[in-house]
Amino acid sequence: MKINLAVLFGGRSVEHEVSVISAVQAMASINKEKYNIIPVYMTKKSEFYTSEKMLDINSFKDIPALLAESTECVFVRSEGKVQLVRQKIKKFGSNLISDVDIAFPIVHGTNVEDGALQGYLQTLDLPYVGCDVLASAVGMDKYVMKILLKEAGFPVLDCCRFSSYEIDDMDNMIAQVEAKFGYPVIVKPINLGSSVGISKAKDRDSLINSIEEAFQFADRILVEPAVVQLKEINCSVVGDSEEAEASVCEEPVQASSDEILSYDQKYKGDGGKNGSKSGGGSKGMATLKRKIPAEITPEQDEFIRRTAVDAFRYLGCNGVTRIDFMIDMATDKVYINEINTIPGSLAFYLWEPKGVKYPELLERLIQLALKRYRQSEKISYTFDTNILSMGGSFGSKGSKR
Repeated sequence: MKINLAVLFGGRSVEHEVSVISAVQAMASINKEKYNIIPVYMTKKSEFYTSEKMLDINSFKDIPALLAESTECVFVRSEGKVQLVRQKIKKFGSNLISDVDIAFPIVHGTNVEDGALQGYLQTLDLPYVGCDVLASAVGMDKYVMKILLKEAGFPVLDCCRFSSYEIDDMDNMIAQVEAKFGYPVIVKPINLGSSVGISKAKDRDSLINSIEEAFQFADRILVEPAVVQLKEINCSVVGDSEEAEASVCEEPVQASSDEILSYDQKYKGDGGKNGSKSGGGSKGMATLKRKIPAEITPEQDEFIRRTAVDAFRYLGCNGVTRIDFMIDMATDKVYINEINTIPGSLAFYLWEPKGVKYPELLERLIQLALKRYRQSEKISYTFDTNILSMGGSFGSKGSKR
């Protein structure tokens, strides 16, 4: 009997389209003989829809038309199992779409990758692929991540953190940044990826513009010193807290080491010319120009791969991540930039050079999820008692005697 695998993607996030690309890529590579794939698309209004047409990226060129042919749905837990049922109940006939054995969130950005969706799935007691609630939340919040990694001795850049209520005192924010770092600096939303809202400020005027732009995408931002002679290196990690391994390292290629890779450079590199059923108008992060393996010394390669695994395990990650590093070419110092708990294209392109094909990677992620679920079943979360049935009087203050 096949395993019913619900693949969740989309959602209320600025990285919505990137999620669709990543999910369709994955669904095309999941073992169809072992799994019954159930696409579950989350709209930008957080509505759930399902349809076999969602296996084809071209269907998303006209989303209103796609939704008109799809079934709005919702997850429910009943009689010890999770089911996907119609949101709009029919008076006659079955409203069951499918039982669900495991969920595979392939989502990016706020409201979906940050622990919110993971918490929903955990509340349903449904096994799900990837990081748990806490690791997802920490991975999304760049400031919290920095604090935790710095406390543990990992190399990270210092930063200033600001909240949206401080925007009325722009002069104070500017003064703090200038006193602590000077210029140039990088300004970024605290909880976004895919280079959304990130920019470099080289003077006071551009810093004001960068801060205002970043606050359009998040209510908290951070500012950190820019690495002028920058080499970016990315490394993927697969596993869990017990055992994890690193992929090969990659070096994203950009026009200048003084610039930041933009959203368009990452995801629109093919100009929409690679339309296909499995890849559509873009192949996600796979279209980005890159050097694999990265052009770094053996010592740097070993340090980055070891540090990536250590950070992955320290933060309690699960599944596949991509950890982005920065090398300051002027000093040869290496810094962790951020961790992507659900990386674009699931970073499959970093595993193929190690002989790990995409279907094999996906199978491993599913098995890691099932392993975690089996382990969680050994933990007691409730007591087989009901103090409400024991009699006595329970006032609004409860019983504290």
